[in-house]
Amino acid sequence: GRVKMSAEEIMVCAVELGKNFCLYFDELECDALCKEKTLHRVLRNVNSQLLVVRPDLNVAAFEDVTDQEMQSGKGMRFSIHCYKTTTPLAGMPVAFSVQVEDKSYYMCCERECGEMVVRFKEGEVPKEIPGESNIIFFKKTFTSCCSEAFKFEYSMERGMFLAFEEEGCLRKLILKKLSKDEVDETMKISL
Repeated sequence: GRVKMSAEEIMVCAVELGKNFCLYFDELECDALCKEKTLHRVLRNVNSQLLVVRPDLNVAAFEDVTDQEMQSGKGMRFSIHCYKTTTPLAGMPVAFSVQVEDKSYYMCCERECGEMVVRFKEGEVPKEIPGESNIIFFKKTFTSCCSEAFKFEYSMERGMFLAFEEEGCLRKLILKKLSKDEVDETMKISL
């Protein structure tokens, strides 16, 4: 037969459910990131140069690339890993990786001699990131009227964006602070 529940038991159940429900939400509210999709793109700067990673030289720079080099695609075809986030943030959280020869390298930022630098390290991008990570950038449209181009803000230091700086004949990939309300073309990246 049917078990008759007393009002007291029902209330206990409801409280228990409520507890779980809250816990579930508490857990969700941390900045957990879960990989949602991966785009395969080349990254171009404002001069239409392609970002090329050369792990052997420990350098990433925007270069003029011939069609032939483009075919071989070494160090210039990026995987942009888009993460789902539980907290709506300033832009979509993304991580970058690139294939060179038969190895995969991911982009990260590190402090060196008091300065933030962009590095490429051998390894895969994780499927899930429990909290903060030095591989996550927020993808934002470059300007409100230019939705085709983007800028990428470093998640652990707000106001710092991927950009390039001229170093001799190199246009090296760097992290650069954006001064308020300025439009900095060196941060403009097209996918």
